[in-house]
Amino acid sequence: MKNNIRRRTFAAAFPYTVPIMAGFLFLGMTYGMNMKANGFSFIYPMLMSLTIFAGSMEFVAGNLLLGSFEPVSVFLLTLVINARHLFYGISMLDKYRDTGAKKPYLIFGLCDESFSINYSAKIPPDTDRGLFMFYVTLLNHLYWVTGATLGGIFGSFITFNTEGLDFAMTALFVVIFLEQWLKEKNHISSILGIGATAICLIIFGKDNFIIPSLVLILTALLLMRQNLLNKEENSK
Repeated sequence: MKNNIRRRTFAAAFPYTVPIMAGFLFLGMTYGMNMKANGFSFIYPMLMSLTIFAGSMEFVAGNLLLGSFEPVSVFLLTLVINARHLFYGISMLDKYRDTGAKKPYLIFGLCDESFSINYSAKIPPDTDRGLFMFYVTLLNHLYWVTGATLGGIFGSFITFNTEGLDFAMTALFVVIFLEQWLKEKNHISSILGIGATAICLIIFGKDNFIIPSLVLILTALLLMRQNLLNKEENSK
């Protein structure tokens, strides 16, 4: 019985990760090739992608390893780059409740893409919710590690233009947003997210708008929480 549930859960989770597989393999290979070009063995991108699993920080880490030892600066830089995960974690508090031994790995593997899928996916009732999120997180992690390792191994032999590949992730988020929009009975939170992001983009610019927009969205949602809950109850 348990094996049947596991198989059904994996079969439900895997299709959600296929678009991410395509993006992660190419972007991971780019990261591995970059590390190879900086003189590192493939062991470095393999282990770093396995243990850090934060794409933006991993690209920066390669240059940090070549510089002087400044742990405080590295800590602050890491905090700034990955600060958005604080908001992801808050959003997933209820989702990760009662996931048992899987919870530490779910927290560790909470990247942008896994968050988007696990937060918005319609999980079939005949599957295990915690196991579904675990499979999504694990598969995305494996895609990234595989891409980074292959890039590190074959970086000296593979040369191709990777410009524009990162847009695959942007397109994925647009699709996830549209699917969520179609599922919503009211679009207050979605419109709020778009508006807050647009305002912060204008004020702070494209390089610094993410954290302010997340703070603004979180604050607005907290202030509007009761009103949104009432609307959700009335729509049932």
